[in-house]
Amino acid sequence: MSVQDYFFNPTDEQRHQLFLNSLNRSGRSEDFQNILNLLRPPHEIYQYAKPMTLENLKIGIIGAGLSGLAAAYELRKLGANITIFDAESNRIGGRIYTSYYNDSKDFYVELGAMRIPVSHETTWHYINLFNLETESLSSPRSNNFIFVDNVRVRRDFSGQSITDNIYPYYNLTESEKNTPWNELSDYAAETMLDSLTPEMRTEILKIQPQYSEEYSRITKLSNRQVYEQLGLSQSAINLISAVEPFTAALLNTSHDETMSSIYSFDFLNTYRIKGGMVNLPLAFFDSLNNPNPPEFQYDTGILGKVSIKLGYVVNGIMKSSDNKVNIIYDDPNNVKLMDTYDFVVCAVPFSVLRTFELSPFFSELKMQAIRELNYIDAHKTAFLCRKRFWEENSPYGNINGGISFTDLAIQSVVYPPDHIRCLSEGLCSADSPGVLIASYNLGQDATRIGGLNIYRKLETIRKDVEKVHGLPDGYLNTLIQSYRTVHWNAEPWFRGAFAVAYPGQKVNFLYNMLLPEYDNRVFFAGDHVSVKPGWIQGALYSGKFVANQIAMQTITV
Repeated sequence: MSVQDYFFNPTDEQRHQLFLNSLNRSGRSEDFQNILNLLRPPHEIYQYAKPMTLENLKIGIIGAGLSGLAAAYELRKLGANITIFDAESNRIGGRIYTSYYNDSKDFYVELGAMRIPVSHETTWHYINLFNLETESLSSPRSNNFIFVDNVRVRRDFSGQSITDNIYPYYNLTESEKNTPWNELSDYAAETMLDSLTPEMRTEILKIQPQYSEEYSRITKLSNRQVYEQLGLSQSAINLISAVEPFTAALLNTSHDETMSSIYSFDFLNTYRIKGGMVNLPLAFFDSLNNPNPPEFQYDTGILGKVSIKLGYVVNGIMKSSDNKVNIIYDDPNNVKLMDTYDFVVCAVPFSVLRTFELSPFFSELKMQAIRELNYIDAHKTAFLCRKRFWEENSPYGNINGGISFTDLAIQSVVYPPDHIRCLSEGLCSADSPGVLIASYNLGQDATRIGGLNIYRKLETIRKDVEKVHGLPDGYLNTLIQSYRTVHWNAEPWFRGAFAVAYPGQKVNFLYNMLLPEYDNRVFFAGDHVSVKPGWIQGALYSGKFVANQIAMQTITV
């Protein structure tokens, strides 16, 4: 399979082959069908209810992120009268947040979700449904940097540059010194996953009331605790955290999150939607506002009506006396209003739901999860640069796509993938403008950088980018034309980037987080109530799943 075969718009067969190749290299080919089965979209809603079943019912959906949009898309098939509320006044899509630098949309940055793994079947289901174009983020010649302890090396496939040049700065044991970087990193990240049988590994992608003792034990351990149980020294843990700063940000979270990303290879063979990830929520938006959506294969006369209210801030959910549900909200003029619905889908993060007025409270475990579920902070700042210094033929350049990592507070630098497909140097010029994600960081570093005033933030990031690339101080001053930035903890309608469970939170909460409330009238959707928190897959799957739940509920009412 050549580069051009899979770079644009891969077929399902090509995606599956890429995924199987990765599993074969890891000796886990037996996981292939299990993972695809668990990540494929829930059944078609017509398997649970007939068209027009919901014709006379009103459904309120709180949140116009992908889970809310997917739920509306599916419920509309049954004729429901749907109202979607979202506090954002000028965009939809939730944590999909594409920011354009000009009206022609030539240059943009993904301030939110930016990757689609080949194994995420539900995401690809909707991409294919709306005929969206995709392009690979995998670069055969990324040539990125690792900049740790003021030592700069190129990332190489074998990891030898880290073993030779960065190991000496850490007080490793003799055994650790003699373990090549790739082996050390894999030992830390994959040992627990490999200790489970293929059947036990499927529990990583399941929501159920109880799990096996072996799997439960691992989910109750943090990444740091796992590393310590594996016998790694604190210096080795420090080394791993420096070279892999996202690991550092997740040291105290459940090791299940790490196992999940490795199990389905979430960071290998990833794609993006051409022209911006926002094209996915916009496709939903266009369809929901179209009486005859082109992708719909059935009689469009059965479709329900959808009203999308942007700038409407929901702040309460109340059970009414007639077994319905009241949504309390402020309109764009801050006038407090209340509407009544037969069913409600709560598709906002628990970090936002935490401040809702709930009457009565939800079940005890649901309320505990709303209070305790951990959300990690994230920050991104991107520079539109006059030229692509990182692509120049120089000691600081020769980079095309990929990510550089550092132990500095910016944590990572993400390079645009739009020149990856240039198979000869003459097709794409380093002198052309480009968008560089100058800082993408998680956890405490996101809070520390994101909390700076804009001048100090941009200065700190600029200086760190120059250090990572070995550029003189001030070199970027004449290259930066514009910037975009987001600090997810400070976004009022998110209050965190995405849910990352602490040890034990999945086995203690996740099953109950998904259960409906108010006598099966309030349902919950979002990546946080899925097996793929932080991913588009989790949001879309949960939206389609909750639509099916409501369809089944109407049969029994």
